[in-house]
Amino acid sequence: MIAKRTFLLGAAAAALLAAAPPVYAQDAVKIGLILPMTGPFASTGRQIEAAVKLYQAQNGATVAGKKVEVIVKDDTGTPDITKRLAQELVVNDKVSFLAGFGLTPLALAATQIATQGKVPEVVMAAATSTITEASPYVVRTSMTLPQVTTPVADWAAKNGVKKAMTMVADYGPGIDAEKAFTETLTKQGGTVESLRVPLRNPDFAPFLQRVADAKPDALFVFVPAGIGSIFMKQFVERGLDKSGVKLIGSGDMTDDDLLNDMGDVALGAVTSFHYSAAHPSAENKAFVDSFKKMHSMRPNFMAVAGYDGMHLIYEALKKTNGATGGDALVAAMKGMSWTSPRGPISIDPQTRDIIQNVYIRKVERMDGELYNVEFDTVPNVKDPVKAAKK
Repeated sequence: MIAKRTFLLGAAAAALLAAAPPVYAQDAVKIGLILPMTGPFASTGRQIEAAVKLYQAQNGATVAGKKVEVIVKDDTGTPDITKRLAQELVVNDKVSFLAGFGLTPLALAATQIATQGKVPEVVMAAATSTITEASPYVVRTSMTLPQVTTPVADWAAKNGVKKAMTMVADYGPGIDAEKAFTETLTKQGGTVESLRVPLRNPDFAPFLQRVADAKPDALFVFVPAGIGSIFMKQFVERGLDKSGVKLIGSGDMTDDDLLNDMGDVALGAVTSFHYSAAHPSAENKAFVDSFKKMHSMRPNFMAVAGYDGMHLIYEALKKTNGATGGDALVAAMKGMSWTSPRGPISIDPQTRDIIQNVYIRKVERMDGELYNVEFDTVPNVKDPVKAAKK
């Protein structure tokens, strides 16, 4: 029944798109921004929407002679809703871009619509490596989990970690992170035991008890943004903060948006990631100050990806002189480079993934607040999964 329902949904989408009239030149360029604005991953939607508003406040709502209109839709983190919204935005609203996508299943739910409608899909959050392979119209401004995980596994190997455990959310990005960490550490003589936690309504307690019993040198953690505070609370309840087990992970675990709420338990956690609100550049200081002033909250990695996603869209429109053909827009995006608040970035012309610095960071207290303070940089990192295929 599920397969039949999926087929019927796909057939209906194809029929509607085929029946839709051709998109002619128009005065407005519409961006369909699909985000989880409610539900357990609402912090992702809140951060990206805030960044989009900031970008337009700073750069105006007109580009290449066209008014840019952003239409925000809440998919509640549910793939079926994402697909329906994407279809409605392309067929009814005639959007020239689909953007946002808080989790991998949500981004993948829209790829068929993007392909059939020849509409660029700018992924601002979802991080499974294979997403850009699902449609030639997907371009990513966020990250991939292997891209940000491999550096912390290298750091662990160089800092005496021989026996490790991984604990990841059981879906695409978590599996990507688990594989990247395991392969990197074992190649350098380490051993890894893997644990997978349900994505929805996670209870870390039984898994943390297994960690306490095994006494590894380090525990590597990946959980999606918004869940790190739950993990930290249960980490302390199991006494692992005093056990001698090094806590390491990808930067989702110590999300800037939620870090202060985690408290002192987060101090000393080592992560690798592509963005920190404490990144020491003039561009980032201006970004953080403006974001806080406009929205009264600290930006996180979702915000910078949304901000850069809007920059990518604006610059592509400038290159096409406002023309909105999907093939021309994607071609304009390939190879584009600029200086982001996170550092130098570019769009890989072969894979349409982002190439960026990855930073090794430690949670420290600065000016009375907790921050991910960078202490090492791995420059110009590509997605290692696709790089290995080549």
